Amino acid sequence: MSDARYMALALSLGRRGWGNTWPNPAVGCVIVRDGRIIGRGWTAPSGRPHAEPQALAQAGEAARGATVYVTLEPCAHHGQTPPCAQALTDAGVARVVVALGDSDERVCGRGVTMLRDAGISVQTGVLEQQARRDHQGFLSRIELGRPMVTLKLANSFDGRIATATGESQWITQAPARRMVHAMRSSHDAVMVGGGTVRADDPSLNVRDLGMTRQPVRVVLSRRLDLPLNCKLAQTAADIPLLICHGATAPVALIDAWKGLGATLLPCAVQGSQLDLADVLQRLGTYGLTRVFSEGGSAVAASLLQADLVDHLVGFSAGLMIGAEGLPAIGAMGLARLAQAQRYDLEETMAVGPDVFNRWVRTRN
Repeated sequence: MSDARYMALALSLGRRGWGNTWPNPAVGCVIVRDGRIIGRGWTAPSGRPHAEPQALAQAGEAARGATVYVTLEPCAHHGQTPPCAQALTDAGVARVVVALGDSDERVCGRGVTMLRDAGISVQTGVLEQQARRDHQGFLSRIELGRPMVTLKLANSFDGRIATATGESQWITQAPARRMVHAMRSSHDAVMVGGGTVRADDPSLNVRDLGMTRQPVRVVLSRRLDLPLNCKLAQTAADIPLLICHGATAPVALIDAWKGLGATLLPCAVQGSQLDLADVLQRLGTYGLTRVFSEGGSAVAASLLQADLVDHLVGFSAGLMIGAEGLPAIGAMGLARLAQAQRYDLEETMAVGPDVFNRWVRTRN
């Protein structure tokens, strides 16, 4: 088996941690000796233990002289756990294959240097582009200060998310909705606007997938004018709830939501709405790396207008609602096509009776 195939396995293990390891990256690790896999690991929930010590524990003494495949440069700093580069050195491994360097200033080449200084052979860049994609959320938080954003749309064939009377449940059918829950589980947080909370009273949790760890729920509400008896309020003490609001939100409402167990994040305002660039910076500071935005049309338009969407995922149903229905995306003020951010189609498939498309931001 080649280095690329072992690294592909390590990447698949790392993806098991998506949505569970923030603020740490979801790393995968495979240890091989004499052509046999002797250890496997991936970052544990809450980010510890890291992938390498878990794989080393599984390999035991057999790790001496082995080759280690890891999807991100082993850490070189003392945090709540010792450096993974030191653990690999102490285990006596002979070779370490790294997919991607870690741009965190506490690591950033130091892990590779530590290994090489110990006499360990290090190869970098194996499946680097795939690793960069897998670690995009972590890298975005480190390099841009904000989490990666996936914008999800579920609409009729003519791009509507509700009828003129506001009826929206359900445009897409059960298989698509189940897939959305799986997507929620692979992100650190699910984000909606206050209008969605008032109109739909959503729970924003993952259901029917056997999940024990739930994503953070993020609500954008400049005035904090959310129903205090909604489902989010009722579960705020049990499932993390972040509410981003403007500086002029009433103190009484701030205190009320804090009393229910929510975390309040004051954010900058731009015009009549929250400044979403500032919102995402604050979510990055909070530690979030992967955010799944589900609504509504005004939030979608604002994210796109500010060029803050990294991935688009869309479900289209085979029905038409008409021009009087609510559009999936609100007004963006574009006068020319050249002003619109392009996305590249990465995947398309049928999901039950609906059609699923995944798009990624075009990089010039």
